[in-house]
Amino acid sequence: MQFIKPDTFSADYAWGALPIAHMENATVKLHWANAPYKWHVNDGEEVFVVLGGVVDMHYKVNDLEHVQRMDVGDICFAEQGDEHVAHPIGEARILVVEKAGSI
Repeated sequence: MQFIKPDTFSADYAWGALPIAHMENATVKLHWANAPYKWHVNDGEEVFVVLGGVVDMHYKVNDLEHVQRMDVGDICFAEQGDEHVAHPIGEARILVVEKAGSI
């Protein structure tokens, strides 16, 4: 058994991760961030859960950029091919479940 308190986790750099589990072909990681990630396109499905802080999720639909504010407890499901970038507002802790090896 492993128990993790997300609010006590931090990293030496933005988007540093604590690997939690590798199940079948998916990974579960807790990320700490205080700066935007980078625009990317998923090569598989991704579940993104805000555990602490606030995150503005920028994403594109037909090359048009949109922004969705995510608070604690909010969940984003990104399908394969979805272009997006997460912008934390201050510090944030995010649980990410994605295809093993995804960026």
